[in-house]
Amino acid sequence: MPVFDKSDKQGGKAFGQYLTKWEKQLDDVNQEFIDDEYFNDVDDLAFKLQEYKAKFIECDRDLSGDLNVMDVKYLLEHLGQAKTHLEVVKMIKEVDSTQREAINYTDFVKMMLGPKSTVLKIILLFEGLGKPKAKPTGVPPKRDLASLP
Repeated sequence: MPVFDKSDKQGGKAFGQYLTKWEKQLDDVNQEFIDDEYFNDVDDLAFKLQEYKAKFIECDRDLSGDLNVMDVKYLLEHLGQAKTHLEVVKMIKEVDSTQREAINYTDFVKMMLGPKSTVLKIILLFEGLGKPKAKPTGVPPKRDLASLP
């Protein structure tokens, strides 16, 4: 994981270079999963890995390269599934293989592709179902007397 200098207040070019290096490393991890024979039976694997990469980057608020307690808590609150601190720690322990109380990208992808159903995986997979439907805009359609209740 590249190191980002948080004391550099200008960001700009250095921040862009950091994000480019980070995405390259995540792409390398994705390529390892594509080359792994265990995941050959997964339908549309490359597309799913790109989606997971985008979701991981979106969730990693502090740009540390792993999802810590606060990142997962923010994600769940953003999805409308607020959990207590202890529940979030328990969710992370289900997935974390490094025992650092954080989910790295490899663990994140294994969780999403693996057969084991964790609470975090279920929430992430069904986040689209919980979103409210968009209200129609514009002029309402014409109605006749037969369509009225």
